[in-house]
Amino acid sequence: MSIETTLPKEFLAKMERLLGAEYADFVASFAQPPLVGLRVNTLKIAPDNFSTMSPFALKQVGDYAPAGYLVEDEGKPGSHPYHAAGLYYLQEPSAMAVAQLVDPQPGEWVLDMAAAPGGKSSHLAALMQDSGLLVANDIDAKRAAILAENMERWGARHALITNAHPEQLAQQFGPLFDRVLVDAPCSGEGMFRRMGVGTAKGAKIGWRAEEVLACARRQTAVLATAATFVKPGGRLVYATCTFAPEENESSIARFLREHDDFALIEPPPHAGFDRGRPSWAADGLPQDGLEKCVRLWPHRFPGEGHFIAVMQRAGTKKPDRSQRPVRFQPPKSAELKVWREFVRATLRGEWPEERMLLRNGRLYLLPPDAIETGRLKLVRYGLLLGEVRPGYFKPAHALALALTRDEMVTAVHFPADAPEIAAYLAGHPLSIADHRLPLTDNWSLITVNGFPLGWAKAGGGQLKNHYPRGLRILNPEARL
Repeated sequence: MSIETTLPKEFLAKMERLLGAEYADFVASFAQPPLVGLRVNTLKIAPDNFSTMSPFALKQVGDYAPAGYLVEDEGKPGSHPYHAAGLYYLQEPSAMAVAQLVDPQPGEWVLDMAAAPGGKSSHLAALMQDSGLLVANDIDAKRAAILAENMERWGARHALITNAHPEQLAQQFGPLFDRVLVDAPCSGEGMFRRMGVGTAKGAKIGWRAEEVLACARRQTAVLATAATFVKPGGRLVYATCTFAPEENESSIARFLREHDDFALIEPPPHAGFDRGRPSWAADGLPQDGLEKCVRLWPHRFPGEGHFIAVMQRAGTKKPDRSQRPVRFQPPKSAELKVWREFVRATLRGEWPEERMLLRNGRLYLLPPDAIETGRLKLVRYGLLLGEVRPGYFKPAHALALALTRDEMVTAVHFPADAPEIAAYLAGHPLSIADHRLPLTDNWSLITVNGFPLGWAKAGGGQLKNHYPRGLRILNPEARL
């Protein structure tokens, strides 16, 4: 099946008109297989250390993303135990540029307005060194749940995950954030190659010019709302995975015309970064500065395609965050008894009880910069520690994946290729007959090369499996 038969003629004619001499290379890029990108979780391991132990052949994507790699062999990184342990995120290579250009600093407040499935939010958390406050939101409830799952695997502790419309966020938050990311819903032209264009399995792409214009109208509204969250001197970053000027240069030109306190800033130059095309903005819109936007093309860059605009708000006035702390009643001492007993037997480190929240039997550790959320629908706030029951504490999977080696006391370590790892991820119990495993009735972490995968508990001559059912990798051959 040819590219010409799977891509709409109107789209191809438009791109030929825009790209001119580059058009042939652009179309030829769709005949190449999509690249597999892997971004190392620097909250857990240094990129160089991971590349040394990686079971996959890796190549760095470029200096624009120091923790990013291309997988160059036929390995399946999505099903490897290292993925279950949160050592990396599988992310389209050009998407890695977005969080790098947001450039969040440790301790800042950052808002990701359309965060699911979590690629950019996990990247932001890593760049922030899991400090400050990251608010990651998605309008769709199912996607917000996936976002929470991916952030949980990442081990992020200082994230607030919400499921809200932008207008609802605006009712709760003011210009409090140092950085705001709008990864805008778009027509997705940059995803065509991943949809199998030009292959036997490829479906005919349902692209329509009317949908492009509809996306642009939605993006204009979302950008206007996003501006209200940016503190004076703060940064607003707009990104799409489409080539359409209507959704890119025109959306930014329209926003800047209506928000004169924002201006485009020049991002750092990197190999393969193309500039915005001012002449592509719609008639009547200002073109000044649009060349400072970034375009990533599949024929010039190792990825599917992205557009990124980095804008800064004028001013230096500091936001008033003094009236924003979350109002909550920490648990009573008696309610924390089972938690304290669990910590003494299982964990090391500081677990500040003044930042703990007990709600509906679930114990959370809030970020130091916890913020009041009002009536926003919360998916996750900070780190879920576990469930408090009468005389009993059940640790959360999120806690396991957030722990560092210095915080673990009881842990059972296996190499990645050990049969016990496959059995554990499939949900099977593990034998303790070989005396490598604990014989006491305590909770234990199961780790892959020292990185936590989840919990198990000794009892009845075996380690009972507490890996979440929804995450288990069904493998009938994995049973020990």
